[in-house]
Amino acid sequence: MNKKINVLIEKIKNAKSIAISGHKNPDGDSICSALALMKIIKLNFNKTATVIYDGNIPRDLDKVPLRKEVQYYGNVPENKKFDLYILVDYGTKLHLGGAEKFVNAADFVIEFDHHFNDDTIGDLCFDNPEKASASQIIYDVAHAAKFELDADTISLLMLAIITDTGNFKFVNHSDVLRVAANLVDSGANIPNLANLLHNKDRKTVLVESKAVSNAEFFYHGRLAVATIRQPDYKKLDGRGEMVLGILAQICGVEYVVLLKEQKENQIGVSFRSKGLPINSIAESFGGGGHLYAAGAVVMDSLDRVHDMVIKAFKGM
Repeated sequence: MNKKINVLIEKIKNAKSIAISGHKNPDGDSICSALALMKIIKLNFNKTATVIYDGNIPRDLDKVPLRKEVQYYGNVPENKKFDLYILVDYGTKLHLGGAEKFVNAADFVIEFDHHFNDDTIGDLCFDNPEKASASQIIYDVAHAAKFELDADTISLLMLAIITDTGNFKFVNHSDVLRVAANLVDSGANIPNLANLLHNKDRKTVLVESKAVSNAEFFYHGRLAVATIRQPDYKKLDGRGEMVLGILAQICGVEYVVLLKEQKENQIGVSFRSKGLPINSIAESFGGGGHLYAAGAVVMDSLDRVHDMVIKAFKGM
């Protein structure tokens, strides 16, 4: 670890231009980890890094610290070349979005990720699929390197953990709780940070509520399937986490699937499990993710994907 940290420090020190981004349509871990790294670089190296995104950032992240510092990739000059590019929480190459051209053009790429990935991009990788969030890896590296952390950085790292663990519901290892405790000791206020995320549009809540009320149940109620059709998908801000969370609370439900008709014959599928690993099913649809939270995008009709998903759970 120390050798890798030394390379990290050397690359940041020598870089004249630095960019940071996560996966397309960033979630809390992706955007907050990127912003935390941006501030760590500013505090410890007195350098400004550009945080780039593609897709949509959910409105419930509008109030996180330094949110206004994020730039849409289309607003970055096309011929811009960065000396150093840092990827956080990106998953696979397929999830880079419009930032991919900047990643490919960079002189050196560093990544911080907690997804399973057999085809990494980084020239230097701080990856660990056992960690609960990318921010936890960033914290571990920052702690080992004795980097300075300020109030914004501490809050952003905690927000990333809160969102990617589903308010600590998906915690499988105690080390993330130790990191969270350290962040609290350093000043992170969990109640205040959780309230920052209560910022959804009314239309989004109504769409998600409709999906919950129209959910279907299969295999003696063990599988819950909710659907958001294209007209309603346009009103959805984010990934529909509320739908997944509410259905998972129902007694007897072990698996939850949310089908989102993004476009005609383009269906986003989110998988959640309360017991057995779910990532293998997501992989069978061309996607992937974590053991108990995964997803895929399937190029087929909503009805066909609906039937294929139900069939995939037969015998689980």
